Amino acid sequence: MPELPEVETIKNELAPHVIGRRFTGVTILWNKLVKQPSLEEFRSRLIGQKIKSLSRHGKYLIFHLNDDDLLIAHLKMSGSLLVSKDPSPPPQYTNAILQLDKGVIFFRDPRKFGALWLTRDEKTVLPKLGPEPLESDFTPEVLAERLKKHKAPIKAVLIDQSVIAGVGNMYADEALFAAKIHPLRQSDSLSKKEIERLHHAIQGVLRAGIESKGASIVNYYRPSGELGTAHEGFIVAHQRGANCPRCGTPIQRIAVRNRGTYFCPKCQRQ
Repeated sequence: MPELPEVETIKNELAPHVIGRRFTGVTILWNKLVKQPSLEEFRSRLIGQKIKSLSRHGKYLIFHLNDDDLLIAHLKMSGSLLVSKDPSPPPQYTNAILQLDKGVIFFRDPRKFGALWLTRDEKTVLPKLGPEPLESDFTPEVLAERLKKHKAPIKAVLIDQSVIAGVGNMYADEALFAAKIHPLRQSDSLSKKEIERLHHAIQGVLRAGIESKGASIVNYYRPSGELGTAHEGFIVAHQRGANCPRCGTPIQRIAVRNRGTYFCPKCQRQ
C-alpha cells in the first residue's frame, strides 16, 4: 500500500503537471471507484473545475478546486496516478481517465481497492487521523502521549492511522528496527529513551523514503510511470531470510494483527 512517502512523492511530482489545469472530461471504467457523490454528479461537478493546489493528509491526496470542491483520492493497496500528454491508449488496469485541458491523469489500480470522493468538506470523507509525523509539532512528547494510551503491540499501534497519520507497514518495520524495538512490545511499555529513538527513527525513515521517491515493492508507480527506489534501502521490510547488516542474524517475518512484519530477532529483542 502506498504510504506517506509514496503519496507525498505523487503529490510533489503530479503538481507541476496539473496545477492550473482544468478538468475537461471524466471517464470512469470501474464504477465502484467513486464513493461520493453519484457518478453523474461526480462527472458534472468535476468537469470545468480548475486545480488550484494539491495537499496530502496521511495517505490521502487532495486536489483543491476552484469551486471550493475537494477531489480526494486514496490509492489503497495498489493504486497509482499517472500523467500523460495523450489519453490513448490508457495503461493496463486503468479505472478512471481524468482528461485535462492539457494532458490526462490515469487512475491505475490492479486490485480495484482505490477510491475517489468529491466533496466540500474533507471531514465527511477522511477518518479521524493522528498527527502528521513530519510536522514540527510532532514531538517525542506527543508520540509518548499517544503510545501510552494503548496496550497493543507497538507495530499495530504505529500503523493505526488514528495514532499517527501516514505510517504504514513498511516504514513501521524500518522504524522499529532503527529504534531497536521488537514489534510485539506493548505500546505503553516503552521507556522515554526508547520513545525518543523511535521518534527519530520514524522521521528518518519517512524522509529517506521521500528522498528516494517511494518504495516500488509491487504496484507503486510515480506519476511519470517510473519506479521509486526506497525499497532498495530497506533493511528489514520484505527482507525475510536476508542477513541483518548489524549482526548477521537472518531477518524473520511474523504476523502482528494479521499484518506481515519483518524484524531482526537479535537486534530487536523481545
